[in-house]
Amino acid sequence: MLNISDNRLDADNYIGDYKSLQEVQHRRDPKKRLRGLLITLLFSLAFLFVPWTQNVRAPGSVITLYPSQRPQTVQNVIPGRIDHWYVREGEFVKKGDTILRITEIQDAFFDPALIERTRKQITARTGAMENYREKAEALEDQIEALTVNKRNRLEQAENRVAQTRFRVISDSMEVEASRVDFDIANERYGRMNELFKQGLKSLTDLETRQLTVQETQARLISAENRLLASRNEYINAVIELSGVENDFAEKLGKARSERNSARSSYFETEAAVTHLENQLSNIEMRLGNYYVTAPQPGYVTKAISVGIGENIAAGTKIVSIMPATYDLATEIFIDPVDFPLLRKGTKVRLIFDGWPAIVFSGWPQLSNGTFGGKILAIDNFISPNGKYRILVVPDPDEIPWPEDLRFGSGSDGILLFKDVPLWYELWRQLNGFPPDYYHNLGENTVLGG
Repeated sequence: MLNISDNRLDADNYIGDYKSLQEVQHRRDPKKRLRGLLITLLFSLAFLFVPWTQNVRAPGSVITLYPSQRPQTVQNVIPGRIDHWYVREGEFVKKGDTILRITEIQDAFFDPALIERTRKQITARTGAMENYREKAEALEDQIEALTVNKRNRLEQAENRVAQTRFRVISDSMEVEASRVDFDIANERYGRMNELFKQGLKSLTDLETRQLTVQETQARLISAENRLLASRNEYINAVIELSGVENDFAEKLGKARSERNSARSSYFETEAAVTHLENQLSNIEMRLGNYYVTAPQPGYVTKAISVGIGENIAAGTKIVSIMPATYDLATEIFIDPVDFPLLRKGTKVRLIFDGWPAIVFSGWPQLSNGTFGGKILAIDNFISPNGKYRILVVPDPDEIPWPEDLRFGSGSDGILLFKDVPLWYELWRQLNGFPPDYYHNLGENTVLGG
């Protein structure tokens, strides 16, 4: 104290009067203090060697394992007008149950007898197609007959050309023989005329020789005339042969042109029939699309297009359906720095929204309210949020996930890795190192980090 007042306070008597002061008064007992500090230090050192399970926390959500089990929207195939609803929101529907009926809005399909008239068109076109086919076959037979006739006529014409050629040769030889006879007769007449002038032969012999010359000359002229006639016949035979070629070429060309025209008309009619059959099939399929049905059993969660008489385009979202049966999984997203640590089959502890949990990340065996899972698939490309997506399914060795768990619920994943001492984990966290992990290579286990 500052000894300002003359009144003195007996500290021992004063403290003894108040129990609270007795409890907080300073006791000078260094042995007890040292003992307590030593015990705390030993306990802290021992605690540093407690096993700690390395882990990585990652947020996520509950999804279904197969895409076909996720919520889907039912769409109409053709445009139309909503005519009648058969379901309401929250109602369970089976596969094939009618959801709503739509009516036609395109004038091309207003005719109630459209299918019957289309079938009549197909029948008429089919008959025309058969006629074209028969015409093409008849023209094909005609072409074959003309080809045979042409071959026969050509053989006849060629034979006539050969005969006239041989006749020309024969007549030319006869002309040469007649010319030789005429030359001989003319020489004999000259010699006879010399002898007559000398008086060695009579006039009668001379006249006989002259008559012989005239006869051989007549035979020569006749042979030359026959040669000229045979040459003309040969020329006519050659011209006739060319005429046969040209005549049948024209006839065959015309027949082939008509046949090809018939075939072209046949194929065009066949294409028209195919188009009409396709159109008929589309019309029949369109009639079935007036009723929008459920693609699989599930619950109608939301009606998107609701108005009676409302026009909807093809592919419009009408209702949303949640499948009745599904296999749950969880997608969680991890940072790229932890991506090399992931392996298929890695154990994961999961915390679901709505299920309270007491979590000790480093001691999963002490946690309560968490559920087991294992990695099923790992994306090899980064997601738009800058993290890698992994798919986690229930672990068959753990307790099942809650039955009331629903698609879209939030989840928090804890990926479990190597068991290390607590001091090592603290040292790793202070240095910012990633967790350790193992590579399984056959029978050997290699540590990596």
